[in-house]
Amino acid sequence: MGFLDVLYHLLNFFVPALGVAVLTVLGSAVLMKRSAATPGLLAQAAINFVVCAVVLVAGLWLFGRDGKIATYAALVLVCATSQAWMLRGR
Repeated sequence: MGFLDVLYHLLNFFVPALGVAVLTVLGSAVLMKRSAATPGLLAQAAINFVVCAVVLVAGLWLFGRDGKIATYAALVLVCATSQAWMLRGR
């Protein structure tokens, strides 16, 4: 596999993490109240992306393959927990 193929596969592996992170931040900006200690939207998205990426890598390691529904369910649950934790200002 060439360099561009590897890059393409890595980007496609992390796209769900980016999508869930951004949509969670945008949804919480509309639906939830922010505290004074809440980081900015870009910082929230970056933190959520890192958390989601760790979940995807852990799911790949645990199940031995990508794309398991259990991994995506954990991705959504952990991202929502991270966002709720950030909005409380802890």
